[in-house]
Amino acid sequence: MPINITMPALSPTMEEGNLAKWLVKEGDTVKSGDVIAEIETDKATMEVEAVDEGTIAKIVVPAGTEGVKVNALIAVLAGEGEDVAAAASGAGSAAASSFEVKAQSASSPRDEAGKGTAPAAALLAANANVSPHPEVPLQSAPKGEGGTRTFSSPLARRLAKEAGIDLSAIAGSGPRGRVVKSDVEAAVAGGGAKAAPAAAAAAQQVAAAPAPAAKGAPEEAVLKLFEPGSYELVPHDGMRKTIARRLVESKQTIPHFYVTVDCELDALLALRAQLNDSAPRKDGSPAYKLSVNDMVIKAMALALRDVPDANVSWTENNMVKHKHADVGVAVSIPGGLITPIVRKAEEKTLSAISNEMRDLGKRAKDRKLKPEEYQGGTTSVSNMGMMGVKDFAAVVNPPHATILAVGAGEQRVVVKKGEMAIATVMSITLSTDHRCVDGALGAELLQAFKGYIENPMSMLV
Repeated sequence: MPINITMPALSPTMEEGNLAKWLVKEGDTVKSGDVIAEIETDKATMEVEAVDEGTIAKIVVPAGTEGVKVNALIAVLAGEGEDVAAAASGAGSAAASSFEVKAQSASSPRDEAGKGTAPAAALLAANANVSPHPEVPLQSAPKGEGGTRTFSSPLARRLAKEAGIDLSAIAGSGPRGRVVKSDVEAAVAGGGAKAAPAAAAAAQQVAAAPAPAAKGAPEEAVLKLFEPGSYELVPHDGMRKTIARRLVESKQTIPHFYVTVDCELDALLALRAQLNDSAPRKDGSPAYKLSVNDMVIKAMALALRDVPDANVSWTENNMVKHKHADVGVAVSIPGGLITPIVRKAEEKTLSAISNEMRDLGKRAKDRKLKPEEYQGGTTSVSNMGMMGVKDFAAVVNPPHATILAVGAGEQRVVVKKGEMAIATVMSITLSTDHRCVDGALGAELLQAFKGYIENPMSMLV
């Protein structure tokens, strides 16, 4: 029988996406693993791979369609030996049903105040990891005991069903404990399924938690304050909606606490210049070029290593203690920002961090990052120093418990041994989730960070 290809969920909390491009056309033959389409989310453009083999009988949703709901029918695949024309004709009713559901969602009822009934977002809308190679889902992810959702790839679900294995009892090795093909094969080879580790279960519990929708004043009431013709309306894109939702979520659910210190930069700037001058050259260019931000990332990662009680995430039932410092770095892009992540930053050299950030930053601006490159992480760094900002307080990005706001390095008068002197000083503000990082713990973390910044040679040993 014909195989329905549906809109893939590129993260566990994705609700809709834009079908940017079809890479196949009706009549093309595809096999498992072939890239068939490109889907745009609020943060990136992702490739979609075919799960089954067959012939594209009908493309239901044309390229360029926006707001396609997850699991909506987008194409029909005729299996081997099936009549392509018959499969295509049978797609009509399914397509109509799909668009009827979408239309009902788009025209949701409004209350007396004129507010639309928006669907609830999940807690980790921009931070729940997914597989690096998303596959076309053919069915919903199963739920384990107590209704907890088990995240898994569509191919893993199909293999588990064929083998008669309960997915909720398999320990996923994918991002955020997602069950992938190799996990199911390992379970089959071992004669059964392993129990999922507590950390993965806790992460899934966080990912499934609901988050409040971001609401503002009714548009009609706002527009009455301005003269007709004195403005234009620019619709919110997916990125701006996600940023708004997550900022509201953060401020409504996280009790923020702030700690600020001043760090002297002269020793760091001198070491940075020395390291850059001694960088080996490759094809006429230096192998690396360190920035102050690269050294801030390293210092924050080492500080979290030294103060592990601050390298945590909050859930209602557990404190998630991370084994590595995965540092997200805020990168400004047109229409918003994104936080690519330097994984295990405490283990990487400054040159490795510098080159990785250069690559991540470039692909972030081109919207070419994979979800696993910007989702998750254990802390964040936001640096506005290059814009001349002296100091500021950043908003914690859940599920992180900390974020570092970095100001500009500027020459200031300081007192040393009872005498005035000139030093290059940078103000740093640490925002913490006070539920899991208390004031004293935050101060301890910031002191560890300050130690690495003011004694930068310690980052090299």
